[in-house]
Amino acid sequence: MNPTRAPRPDWLKVRVPSGKRVEEVSGALARHGLRTVCREARCPNVGECWGAGAATVILLGEVCTRGCAFCSVTAGMPDPPDPSEPERVATAAAELSWRHVVVTSVTRDDLPDGGAAHFAAVVRALRREAPGTTVELLVPDFAGNADALRCVVDAAPDILAHNVETVPRLYPVVRKGAGYDRSLDLLRRAAAMRPSLLLKSGIMVGFGETEEETVAVFRDLFDAGCRSLTVGQYLPPSNDHLPSAEYVTPETFEALADAARGIGFPRVLSGPLVRSSYYRAG
Repeated sequence: MNPTRAPRPDWLKVRVPSGKRVEEVSGALARHGLRTVCREARCPNVGECWGAGAATVILLGEVCTRGCAFCSVTAGMPDPPDPSEPERVATAAAELSWRHVVVTSVTRDDLPDGGAAHFAAVVRALRREAPGTTVELLVPDFAGNADALRCVVDAAPDILAHNVETVPRLYPVVRKGAGYDRSLDLLRRAAAMRPSLLLKSGIMVGFGETEEETVAVFRDLFDAGCRSLTVGQYLPPSNDHLPSAEYVTPETFEALADAARGIGFPRVLSGPLVRSSYYRAG
């Protein structure tokens, strides 16, 4: 049976978030014209994260220059970056008293720097307008551009994240246009540029990978300098997207967490509802 059409197990069922804080954040995001992964990816942790003063903002438009099989973002040619966006992000962070903000983006292969300068501008605006907010940048691979990576590292975020998403064998299906070695190289370069910077990555399971393949990715990430890791269940955004191969059990997620800790990761969050931008995963 296709798991995307089968009933989800109880461990993947959550209530739709509601309440005063959800309404407050939704209103502020609308006023400032901001998009979030929290809403657009239907994150199951949105109520918890927003209640804790955390959110994940998406930069650089609604269109991605790539078309990953797991992602609901439209692929095509995006509009030019909006120069007012960094200030709008910072104003919203100050207004909502965000304690932690994850800043991510669609992939912008059309830009010479992949959007790196835009990320850096957001960090500077947040430092100026919301100095009490910790800043995590969840960046694309910048097509391997070392100067672009240097730009975001020099902006001095508190955390720099880049997700590998899946095991190398499944990249041709899951992450067309991306490269596993390129992602590892980004982490290695960032570690060399600023050894004190906390590096983070995330992987989804349920694509058909084996547990051995997943643990091998953990080792590669640790060797590349990554010290914070998230592991979550892949859930297709729609029936038109790549189907999940299985619902991974909570027990398996715990075994994966134990394996990651055994490798040396000091920060591991592994579970069916974990997402890479989950506020507890920083």
